[in-house]
Amino acid sequence: MSEQSYYNEHGDAKLYNVETWLYEDFEIGEKRRSIRRTISEGEAMLFNSLVLDNHPYVADDIFTSEEGIFGKRLVAGAMVFSYGLGLMANNNVNTFSYGYDKLRFIKPVFIGDTIYTVRTNLEKRPKYEEMGLVKVSYQVYKNKGELALYAEHLQTVKYRNPENFTPEK
Repeated sequence: MSEQSYYNEHGDAKLYNVETWLYEDFEIGEKRRSIRRTISEGEAMLFNSLVLDNHPYVADDIFTSEEGIFGKRLVAGAMVFSYGLGLMANNNVNTFSYGYDKLRFIKPVFIGDTIYTVRTNLEKRPKYEEMGLVKVSYQVYKNKGELALYAEHLQTVKYRNPENFTPEK
Protein backbone atom coordinates (compact mmCIF):
# COMPACT_ATOMS: atom_id res chain seq x y z
CA MET A 1 0.00 0.00 0.00
CA SER A 2 1.46 3.38 -0.93
CA GLU A 3 1.74 6.14 1.66
CA GLN A 4 -0.79 8.23 -0.24
CA SER A 5 -3.44 5.47 -0.27
CA TYR A 6 -2.79 4.78 3.44
CA TYR A 7 -3.65 8.35 4.32
CA ASN A 8 -6.64 8.36 1.98
CA GLU A 9 -7.93 5.18 3.59
CA HIS A 10 -7.34 6.35 7.18
CA GLY A 11 -7.64 10.10 6.78
CA ASP A 12 -10.99 10.25 8.54
CA ALA A 13 -9.69 8.49 11.67
CA LYS A 14 -9.24 10.89 14.58
CA LEU A 15 -5.58 11.37 15.55
CA TYR A 16 -4.60 9.89 18.91
CA ASN A 17 -2.62 11.79 21.54
CA VAL A 18 -2.92 15.13 19.73
CA GLU A 19 -4.32 18.24 21.38
CA THR A 20 -5.83 21.18 19.51
CA TRP A 21 -6.11 23.78 22.28
CA LEU A 22 -6.17 27.35 21.09
CA TYR A 23 -5.23 30.61 22.84
CA GLU A 24 -8.78 31.15 24.02
CA ASP A 25 -8.79 27.71 25.72
CA PHE A 26 -6.00 28.55 28.19
CA GLU A 27 -7.54 29.55 31.53
CA ILE A 28 -5.32 31.60 33.82
CA GLY A 29 -4.77 29.83 37.15
CA GLU A 30 -5.61 26.36 35.82
CA LYS A 31 -3.31 23.68 37.30
CA ARG A 32 -2.51 20.21 36.03
CA ARG A 33 -0.40 17.53 37.73
CA SER A 34 1.57 14.81 35.99
CA ILE A 35 2.04 11.20 36.92
CA ARG A 36 5.14 10.35 38.98
CA ARG A 37 8.41 8.95 37.66
CA THR A 38 11.37 7.43 39.51
CA ILE A 39 14.79 8.21 38.04
CA SER A 40 17.05 5.17 37.85
CA GLU A 41 20.85 5.02 37.91
CA GLY A 42 21.02 3.56 34.40
CA GLU A 43 19.03 6.33 32.77
CA ALA A 44 20.88 9.01 34.75
CA MET A 45 24.23 7.67 33.52
CA LEU A 46 22.90 7.35 29.97
CA PHE A 47 21.77 10.99 30.06
CA ASN A 48 25.17 12.05 31.42
CA SER A 49 26.97 10.21 28.63
CA LEU A 50 24.67 11.63 25.93
CA VAL A 51 25.27 15.22 27.04
CA LEU A 52 28.93 14.66 28.05
CA ASP A 53 28.30 15.58 31.69
CA ASN A 54 31.01 13.88 33.74
CA HIS A 55 30.90 16.21 36.73
CA PRO A 56 31.88 14.26 39.87
CA TYR A 57 28.53 15.02 41.53
CA VAL A 58 26.65 13.10 38.83
CA ALA A 59 29.22 10.49 37.80
CA ASP A 60 31.53 9.54 40.69
CA ASP A 61 30.26 7.48 43.65
CA ILE A 62 33.58 7.64 45.50
CA PHE A 63 33.80 11.44 45.23
CA THR A 64 30.20 11.99 46.31
CA SER A 65 30.38 9.57 49.26
CA GLU A 66 33.80 10.68 50.54
CA GLU A 67 34.14 14.35 49.54
CA GLY A 68 30.78 15.62 48.32
CA ILE A 69 28.44 17.67 50.45
CA PHE A 70 25.37 15.49 49.72
CA GLY A 71 26.91 12.06 50.36
CA LYS A 72 25.42 10.57 47.17
CA ARG A 73 25.20 11.22 43.44
CA LEU A 74 22.89 13.81 41.97
CA VAL A 75 20.75 13.58 38.88
CA ALA A 76 21.94 16.24 36.42
CA GLY A 77 19.84 19.40 36.61
CA ALA A 78 19.35 19.35 32.84
CA MET A 79 17.86 15.88 33.17
CA VAL A 80 15.47 16.95 35.94
CA PHE A 81 14.40 19.90 33.76
CA SER A 82 13.92 17.65 30.71
CA TYR A 83 12.01 14.96 32.60
CA GLY A 84 9.95 17.48 34.53
CA LEU A 85 8.75 19.16 31.36
CA GLY A 86 8.43 15.84 29.57
CA LEU A 87 6.02 14.64 32.22
CA MET A 88 3.69 17.48 31.17
CA ALA A 89 4.44 17.31 27.45
CA ASN A 90 1.56 17.39 25.05
CA ASN A 91 1.23 17.28 21.31
CA ASN A 92 -0.73 20.46 20.83
CA VAL A 93 -0.51 21.25 17.13
CA ASN A 94 -1.39 24.91 17.85
CA THR A 95 1.35 25.66 20.39
CA PHE A 96 5.00 26.51 19.73
CA SER A 97 7.76 27.00 22.30
CA TYR A 98 8.97 30.60 22.58
CA GLY A 99 11.49 30.03 25.37
CA TYR A 100 12.02 29.52 29.10
CA ASP A 101 12.53 31.97 31.96
CA LYS A 102 13.33 31.78 35.65
CA LEU A 103 14.79 28.27 35.60
CA ARG A 104 15.88 27.46 39.15
CA PHE A 105 17.27 24.28 40.69
CA ILE A 106 15.86 24.58 44.20
CA LYS A 107 16.70 21.20 45.77
CA PRO A 108 18.99 18.44 44.58
CA VAL A 109 17.43 15.37 42.99
CA PHE A 110 19.21 12.08 43.64
CA ILE A 111 19.26 8.78 41.80
CA GLY A 112 16.22 6.85 42.97
CA ASP A 113 14.11 9.95 43.68
CA THR A 114 10.61 10.09 42.27
CA ILE A 115 9.49 13.32 40.57
CA TYR A 116 6.22 14.79 39.35
CA THR A 117 5.30 18.13 37.82
CA VAL A 118 2.59 20.72 38.37
CA ARG A 119 1.91 23.09 35.47
CA THR A 120 0.02 26.34 36.10
CA ASN A 121 -1.25 28.75 33.44
CA LEU A 122 0.13 32.12 34.64
CA GLU A 123 -0.79 34.69 32.01
CA LYS A 124 -1.52 35.30 28.37
CA ARG A 125 -1.45 38.28 26.04
CA PRO A 126 -1.83 39.01 22.34
CA LYS A 127 1.50 38.87 20.49
CA TYR A 128 1.21 38.34 16.71
CA GLU A 129 -1.55 38.48 14.11
CA GLU A 130 -2.22 34.74 14.31
CA MET A 131 -0.85 33.83 17.77
CA GLY A 132 -0.83 35.02 21.37
CA LEU A 133 1.77 34.44 24.07
CA VAL A 134 0.95 32.13 26.99
CA LYS A 135 3.17 31.78 30.07
CA VAL A 136 2.97 28.65 32.21
CA SER A 137 5.02 27.61 35.22
CA TYR A 138 6.47 24.16 35.82
CA GLN A 139 7.10 23.13 39.40
CA VAL A 140 8.93 19.83 39.61
CA TYR A 141 8.55 18.11 42.96
CA LYS A 142 10.55 15.19 44.30
CA ASN A 143 9.39 12.34 46.46
CA LYS A 144 6.45 13.46 48.60
CA GLY A 145 6.22 17.13 47.71
CA GLU A 146 9.62 18.82 48.01
CA LEU A 147 9.95 21.53 45.35
CA ALA A 148 13.10 20.71 43.35
CA LEU A 149 12.83 22.87 40.21
CA TYR A 150 10.91 25.88 38.95
CA ALA A 151 10.72 27.24 35.39
CA GLU A 152 8.42 29.36 33.29
CA HIS A 153 7.66 28.37 29.71
CA LEU A 154 6.61 30.94 27.13
CA GLN A 155 4.55 29.57 24.26
CA THR A 156 2.97 31.09 21.21
CA VAL A 157 -0.51 29.71 20.65
CA LYS A 158 -2.76 30.13 17.62
CA TYR A 159 -5.95 32.12 18.08
CA ARG A 160 -9.34 30.62 17.35
CA ASN A 161 -10.54 34.08 16.30
CA PRO A 162 -7.52 36.23 15.32
CA GLU A 163 -9.77 39.17 14.43
CA ASN A 164 -10.46 39.62 18.16
CA PHE A 165 -6.80 40.42 18.98
CA THR A 166 -4.45 43.28 18.20
CA PRO A 167 -0.83 42.27 17.50
CA GLU A 168 1.94 43.67 19.70
CA LYS A 169 3.79 46.57 18.09
